[in-house]
Amino acid sequence: MIEDDGNAERRRLAEADSGERPWRGWGPYLSERAWGTVREDYSPYGNAWDYFPHDQARSRCYRWNEDGMAGICDDRQTFAFALALWNGKDSILKERMFGLGGDLGNHGEDVKEYWWYVDSTPTHSWMTWRYHYPQAAFPYDDLVAENCRRGRNDPEYELADTGIFDEDRYWAVEADYAKAGPTDMCIRITVKNMGPDEATIDVLPTLWFRNTWAWGLPGRDYRPEIRAKDNGLLAEHRLLGRLALTGDGAPRPLFCNNETNGPRIWGKEGEDYPKDGIGDHIIHGTDSVNPEGVGTKGALHYRLTVEPGGTREIRLRLNLNAPGAKDLAPADLKADFESTMSRRRAEADAYFDALVPAAATDEEKMIVRQAVAGLMWGKQFFHFDVARWLQGDPVSEPPPDSRRYGRNSHWWHMNSCDVLSMPDPWEYPWYAAWDLAFHCVAIARVDPGFAKEQLLLLLREWYMHPNGQIPAYEWAFGDVNPPVHAWAALRVFVLDGSNDFDFLARVLHKLLLNFTWWVNRKDAEGNNVFEGGFLGLDNVGPFDRSAALPVGGRLEQSDGTAWMAMYALNLLDMSLTLAVHDRVYEDIAAKFLEHFAYIADAAYEFGLWDEEEAFFYDVLRTADGHQIPLKVRSVVGLLPLTATTIISSSTLRRLPDVAARLRWFLTNKPEYGDVVGAKKSRGGQQLRLLSMVGPDQLIRILQRMLDEDEFLSPYGLRTLSRAHKEEPFTVYLGDHAYTVGYEPGESTSGLFGGNSNWRGPIWMPVNYILIEAVRRFAEFFGDDLQVEYPAKSGKMATLATVADDLSHRLVKLFLNDESGRRPFFGDVELFQRDGAWHDLLLFYEYFHGDTGAGLGAAHQTGWTALVLDLILTLRTPPAPDSRR
Repeated sequence: MIEDDGNAERRRLAEADSGERPWRGWGPYLSERAWGTVREDYSPYGNAWDYFPHDQARSRCYRWNEDGMAGICDDRQTFAFALALWNGKDSILKERMFGLGGDLGNHGEDVKEYWWYVDSTPTHSWMTWRYHYPQAAFPYDDLVAENCRRGRNDPEYELADTGIFDEDRYWAVEADYAKAGPTDMCIRITVKNMGPDEATIDVLPTLWFRNTWAWGLPGRDYRPEIRAKDNGLLAEHRLLGRLALTGDGAPRPLFCNNETNGPRIWGKEGEDYPKDGIGDHIIHGTDSVNPEGVGTKGALHYRLTVEPGGTREIRLRLNLNAPGAKDLAPADLKADFESTMSRRRAEADAYFDALVPAAATDEEKMIVRQAVAGLMWGKQFFHFDVARWLQGDPVSEPPPDSRRYGRNSHWWHMNSCDVLSMPDPWEYPWYAAWDLAFHCVAIARVDPGFAKEQLLLLLREWYMHPNGQIPAYEWAFGDVNPPVHAWAALRVFVLDGSNDFDFLARVLHKLLLNFTWWVNRKDAEGNNVFEGGFLGLDNVGPFDRSAALPVGGRLEQSDGTAWMAMYALNLLDMSLTLAVHDRVYEDIAAKFLEHFAYIADAAYEFGLWDEEEAFFYDVLRTADGHQIPLKVRSVVGLLPLTATTIISSSTLRRLPDVAARLRWFLTNKPEYGDVVGAKKSRGGQQLRLLSMVGPDQLIRILQRMLDEDEFLSPYGLRTLSRAHKEEPFTVYLGDHAYTVGYEPGESTSGLFGGNSNWRGPIWMPVNYILIEAVRRFAEFFGDDLQVEYPAKSGKMATLATVADDLSHRLVKLFLNDESGRRPFFGDVELFQRDGAWHDLLLFYEYFHGDTGAGLGAAHQTGWTALVLDLILTLRTPPAPDSRR
């Protein structure tokens, strides 16, 4: 009998959290791309794309982690399982998604295939993945040549543009996974011939071991093996145990080794039967598979001929016996397989039915479910021992001298061997600190245990630098991301029920180190005005904010200062929450209350606020003392809205030391009253507003933010005012002019890599955090404050109404409009009109500022998955924040 109300999946989560059963032990942790990554780059010049390109991936062994399609692995990636396909025409086996590196795309790196993460429960007890594979030869050369020909003012040339899907000549390949137990996975591969003619496809479910033995490390030369057994593969590993992959029908087992093809890659002898051996055998008929039926990589070869519109199914079962256990029982691919598949699918349905309120529309329920799927499939095994990488392996060539002083050389302490939530499994298959913080807020809706684990992980000693800096991302761990970790921890704490005080305390203790790092490193003058560099907003300014300034001096940043003011308030909120249970934290609360006041006031004292234009700007302070405001109306000037919190009189009554210190502070330092002095009575208690933006500034900033001629688009808030379309901002520094204009789509410059754009498009994370800020002001002002919305419309609205409508605009990106078109699909008619594509959602990195078309990375279901939180909030208004 199938349990109702999602109880089965919630029970599995509880068992995983308690350590009773390792339901998270196996999952979709296999990356979509390991080639072209920093950790695989051993070049003297640091060009990861050039050093390990896609063309070598099929033949060259990875040092750090594996990749594949529809892949799963254990949480240490001892083994990996994935699909390989061949349409009978391609020149190579389809084992991984193809795309262009940052050096070939006209807008940076870009994947050129179509696949979707359709479904997943938090424990991966049920998952679905789908891929559309062309039946004609994949146009590798055409995609490279045409994208190289196009410039930055041209759109990207995509696979759909080639016409390869005309007449529906493609295979719809779907993989369903259902766990019978934590290490017993039922797998159903379905291939459908969507075309008008009979066609043949080769399907190769593949099992292999990550190569841990070939690097010359003492005591690490053990080599596991995979052999044929009956109609499947049997893999033996001394630590993992005995792993069996069983297939139905009569597949042909093929074997090679997860080793580099020396002649092809290095022009010298190498291992027999290297990792591309199976592909060469299938396509060219070479004797490149081991006739003895053994290796470290094995596949079950199915060749299927399918009539037009027909479907074929392959059943597989992957299960494990731990070391010392009895022989594996025969895998059931009939009654028990069918029962497991149907039961797990039904349990997943029940889980999501309980998660999404009945008030949500069917479209909204679909968006939530696919957003969760993207988050879950975006969990990847990330392995990177930086000290080992810097030194090189014993069997490798000595690293160049530049390695000791180049990229990440100061992060030698880092040693990652963890499952992490990635921004995009192909375009960004490495964690990014501020992305991950936003991911965790969305993840907490379904798996707060994993969300908390992720936030704590980046604060552990093998990630956080000894000086207190949180690593940014592998391209440059020392870059600076916005300090949103505390904000995310608070959100996760609340979504988890506001009772895990141990989690909150652990985060707070480590963030004290990080806050101190910020104060010591990014406040050059000690005046509480902060720098920080690009701070995640790539090309938002007239010049690269992370590079050396065009003239001598320093850049004082409104966003850097706002983030730090928000950070201080986040740590204040954490301290107040903990102090109710442990009075020791009152001292910390008082410290951050005052530090916030100093930062907020400094933004006005040192000229970040422009009273005439009613906006916050960055200020370039030159070496000779001149002050040059960079009057770009961008999200930089909106972020001070986020530095806002509320303290209630009930909280102050419970914490007399904090109350006494606040009274002393306002009495003896009345000049800070503007940022900590606003009060309102509501619900029988007095509320005090702590905000970098006072009531007058709030109204004036909102007049710009909610203006459709500036920031307000039909689909959310733009990152740059549309007014700059007609009035670009230009500043002259030295002998050069630096200009920022409104660009609602892809970037037309190469600034900060040119692969993203903050000069007009809509970005989910900053929209989300600004909406939250508006809700916080609404909590304080209630219906007493109304603003014109949209600006210049003559219509008045409360701030709560504004927040709701901004949320609806963002959700609308994914919904069918009145003509049945989804805005994020843009003008791609294949997606807009074809029913086989239209309900398969992609969660893009950012969106066109006018049309809502999806841009950038196509599987950024990390922070773009925040749309699920917006839907759940709209359909179930949250209870008042218990921290107030």
